[in-house]
Amino acid sequence: MNNNPLLSTSLIFSSVLIAGALIYGAGLKAVNAPESQSNFAAEEIIPANGVELPVKWGNLGKQLVESGAIDANKFEMLYNQRGGLNNEDKNLLYGENNGNLTIDSENAGYILNLFWAFGLANKNEILENGPMTDSQYGGAGNFASTGGWTMSQNDTMNHYSKHQFIDLTNEQQSLVERVSKNIYRPCCGNSTYFPDCNHGMAMLGLLELMANQGVSESDMYRVALIVNSYWFPDTYLTIAKYFQNRGVDWENVDPKEILSSAYFSASGYQQILSEVEPIQPQGGGGCGV
Repeated sequence: MNNNPLLSTSLIFSSVLIAGALIYGAGLKAVNAPESQSNFAAEEIIPANGVELPVKWGNLGKQLVESGAIDANKFEMLYNQRGGLNNEDKNLLYGENNGNLTIDSENAGYILNLFWAFGLANKNEILENGPMTDSQYGGAGNFASTGGWTMSQNDTMNHYSKHQFIDLTNEQQSLVERVSKNIYRPCCGNSTYFPDCNHGMAMLGLLELMANQGVSESDMYRVALIVNSYWFPDTYLTIAKYFQNRGVDWENVDPKEILSSAYFSASGYQQILSEVEPIQPQGGGGCGV
């Protein structure tokens, strides 16, 4: 693991979020859940049985393995320490015809790692010409999203923006760049356009896949909110509480607004915490594999 202070900074926070069952746009649907729920408010924001996303995974896992962006032996060894991969996990890693992805509280970390590898390895102008390559940072390899990815064959930077898994048109690329600049995360103060940690790199990969598969701009924000809910459950539940205290129901909140720096960056979330008690930890993942 790189000891660069930038890498350490990106690993400081491991908080929180959520997104709402009532704001599922076109192509988003909650998996049927039991009628009896112990926590209905949380269930509205982070459905226990998961949400089907409007993106097909296809054989991208297999491509990641074949390219070396994911070393299958390292990856399986890691998950063997966590109880092993189930059949669905293995299909996402090795299968040919995976359909729409479903994210839930159980597989959110696994989905995060798959999108992390995809976002890091898929060739994209954001990685090659964006803030990651700014000379003041000493190179793109000095971040949590690059130095922290230890699951590739050989050096991670041998895979950084090196593999053309999907092709984006100029219009799709512009869409990814526009949306990525408006989606922040509470573990740092950067947008997805500057994917210096795993959550940012994974979100970049998700945005690329959505643009490639024809998801609209408004639904890209809705999907990003849903996915971030599972990656940062505590944060989003706290933000929902913040709005509730102001008489605003979660269903009436604009996903683009919530994902902005005003609420979802590290500084934005700290401001919210100055006004509302945080929700007790619900899970979520940190900035490592």
